Amino acid sequence: MQRCTFPKPTRWLVLLLLVILPAGCGEKRPVRVPVSGQVLIDGKPLGLGFIRFVPADARASGGPIGPDGRFTLTCYDGEDGAVVGTHRIEVAAGEDLGERTKRWHAPKKYADVATSGLTQEITGPTDALVVELTWDGGAPFVEQFQPEPGMEGIFK
Repeated sequence: MQRCTFPKPTRWLVLLLLVILPAGCGEKRPVRVPVSGQVLIDGKPLGLGFIRFVPADARASGGPIGPDGRFTLTCYDGEDGAVVGTHRIEVAAGEDLGERTKRWHAPKKYADVATSGLTQEITGPTDALVVELTWDGGAPFVEQFQPEPGMEGIFK
């Protein structure tokens, strides 16, 4: 019986490949840039809510809106920001008051990228982005939700 042997440098290379290959290189994530800024409604800071930037071909980034209207975008972890490019934006500023009651601090249209009409081009890192909303003559309001037919007893 003949024994198969590899030269020592080749053995180390084979061993290294056997260790590295199963682990892989991790998920391929697009390059992101730090993005933060402020949300204003009729010129004043929006004091609560959540903002989300949605690019056409990458994972969305988002973050909570603080009492001063400031936000920092993140996608995967920490403050990794957003991809460079054009983003549709949604700002959800509804405060739950109970199981079937919500106070809206910004118009509901902003809470969905399909209706918000907001877009932003991200060209590089920024901490001075301003997202401007307007009530357009409206004001914060409380919405009462009715249970769906057949579901009335669930909310008691």
